[in-house]
Amino acid sequence: MSSSTKDAPPPLPEPLRVPVADSHTHLDMQDGTVEEALAKAASVGVTTVVQVGCDVKGSRWAAETAAAHEAVHATVALHPNEAPRIVLGDPGGGGSRQGAREPGGDAALDAALAEIDALAALPHVRGVGETGLDHFRTGPDGIAAQQRSFRAHIEIAKRHGKALVIHDREAHDDVLRILREEGAPDTVVFHCYSGDAEMAKTCAEAGYYMSFAGNVTFKNAQPLRDALAVAPPELVLVETDAPFLTPAPYRGRPNAPYLIPVTLRAMAEVKGMPEDALATAVAANTARAFGY
Repeated sequence: MSSSTKDAPPPLPEPLRVPVADSHTHLDMQDGTVEEALAKAASVGVTTVVQVGCDVKGSRWAAETAAAHEAVHATVALHPNEAPRIVLGDPGGGGSRQGAREPGGDAALDAALAEIDALAALPHVRGVGETGLDHFRTGPDGIAAQQRSFRAHIEIAKRHGKALVIHDREAHDDVLRILREEGAPDTVVFHCYSGDAEMAKTCAEAGYYMSFAGNVTFKNAQPLRDALAVAPPELVLVETDAPFLTPAPYRGRPNAPYLIPVTLRAMAEVKGMPEDALATAVAANTARAFGY
């Protein structure tokens, strides 16, 4: 593949017959306008997107974008890697998409959490996330800040009656433990589900939604496909996490909500379900999870 092809957006897939939602996307990190992204997605049957906040600024943007567009719902949060960065001011402690900052300590984290709390009260904000734990990017110094932030987000989600959207990277046991210790909100969504089939059974027993992204199509992702195979259809969502995790055969090229049909068709194959049946379930599940 030439470098120009590698950077080019993948082609439009065949439209879905049953419209669905992209349950987790980052329009603020994608090229082009929101209007262009929504129109392109709608043209292939992706008629709703959940725009996810990762820090205070991005959460404000998500809330404003949802207020301006009927097809957009927002979630607001401090990403797990954001909390250590606020407290420690150390990109090594957070593994950031942004640069180093001055350490702000616990007071700065409290101030940021108060902003998220205020945004979570807005009617067009449908979830609190992405929050959770990331043991891949955060070193030992950042774990306390991450866990404190996660516990605070759980409390915010419960108080406002909003879905909790979880980022869980190499932290399955600790995420499940903290949910048990704090008492989970009524609605929990594991974004970009990354556990195995055994964990999928645990999530199903607890009534947690599992949202699958383009990485379910990757060659080395058999454990994810095994998890999807046992996940109850009524607890399955589909997402892009765009611009990341572009599904095969376009891995490495820019992801966007219009590529949801590629992932959904791969998921239907794994589950042995007709495409329309899975799309119908996923559409209903996403609306139920995010209360729209």
